[in-house]
Amino acid sequence: MRLVRYIKNKTEGYGIYEGDEVQPVEDLFTLKRAGRKFSMVEAKFLPPCRPTKIVCAGLNYVDHAVEMGLPIPAEPVIFLKPPSAALGPGGTIKYPKMAHQVDYEAELGVVIARDCKDVSPEDAARFILGYTCFNDITARDLQRKDGQWARAKSFDTFASFGPWIETELDPMNTLVEAYLNGEMRQSSSTANMIFPAYALVSFISKVMTLRPGDLIATGTPPGIGPMKVGDEIEVRIKGIGNLLNHMGKE
Repeated sequence: MRLVRYIKNKTEGYGIYEGDEVQPVEDLFTLKRAGRKFSMVEAKFLPPCRPTKIVCAGLNYVDHAVEMGLPIPAEPVIFLKPPSAALGPGGTIKYPKMAHQVDYEAELGVVIARDCKDVSPEDAARFILGYTCFNDITARDLQRKDGQWARAKSFDTFASFGPWIETELDPMNTLVEAYLNGEMRQSSSTANMIFPAYALVSFISKVMTLRPGDLIATGTPPGIGPMKVGDEIEVRIKGIGNLLNHMGKE
């Protein structure tokens, strides 16, 4: 099932997306029907959920750690992006005036279904609503300059995700790719994750309570690189779909 958030006639809503039609629902969690179906031609996709927080995992692919020449971490390395960084499919990534290198990072996103605290990896699937494409956009030069990630990861438009939430996906072995101007730059399987999706949900839930609609970005494969104004960046995840954005000026 594909769950979407949309804007139609200046009104936002949630729905179940089938073919090119949307069945409106009251929310993502009860899926109670709320009106007649309509064609998505009449609406625009928004980021498919409204997280209270976006929790990201760094250095979570074996092949990316090898690429970077870094040791395999003993436990997940996590950081936060603010909800104000959210950007939907088709939206324009804004190149900050204070940055000189802005990178793409294709990732699998995990959307939380209900309050989640102190869960085990074995029980984590019960707390997951579904999965989405995520681009962890990063001002790499500012990351190096600051020696930490808050500013580099938090600009408006630096958390692109969508186009929908796919509720039926095996997160343990699916293909994650990035295409810059149609050329493949990243390609790896989630089977290469150091800490798989369920382990990440469990670990993070032991640090902070996850709320319905919260988003976990599970780390990026090798091949990250810079974008420039005018570029088109596409995240493709097998079993979900494609997330397309363009780079523009701030």
